[in-house]
Amino acid sequence: MSRVDETKDFIPIRIAVLTVSDTRSLEEDRSGQVLVDRIAEAGHVLADRRILRDERGEIAAQLRAWSVDPGIDVVISTGGTGLTGRDVSVEAHRDVYEKEIDAFGTVFTMVSMQKIGTSAVQSRATGGVANGTYMFALPGSPGACKDAWDEILKWQLDYRHKPCNFVEILPRLEEHKRRK
Repeated sequence: MSRVDETKDFIPIRIAVLTVSDTRSLEEDRSGQVLVDRIAEAGHVLADRRILRDERGEIAAQLRAWSVDPGIDVVISTGGTGLTGRDVSVEAHRDVYEKEIDAFGTVFTMVSMQKIGTSAVQSRATGGVANGTYMFALPGSPGACKDAWDEILKWQLDYRHKPCNFVEILPRLEEHKRRK
């Protein structure tokens, strides 16, 4: 159950949005726009927004660049998580992850099952961490982006969410690099 502790101050985080598509332009990017709108509505900051073709190396390079950018806390990509030959977002994300958030894909599948039934098995949504930056790969449909944001990310990216959330551990994601 999602609960928000109203006694805590909201902490806005900086989020980059990447749309993976061989055919979309910024004007036609409905899924990316869903995320941009929800990021703003929640009170977070849109740190960057890009569209890239379904090219594993290009996607991974952008994820790596954003992972070391001190102005970005979270990267959310949309598109390229399906099963076709051109769907390579998951592979690109996993090329960059230091740690995978295994339960993200599981919880996304649970949410999707409620909306689209067994068709949820065709999604390969994933989440992970690289260089202290959270990264999530979502399917390319506006509905999937709404579901991922409204049911998972909205809560986990809110510092006030109880019993725990991604924001409260953000400063500790790279503590292993400080150890001697």
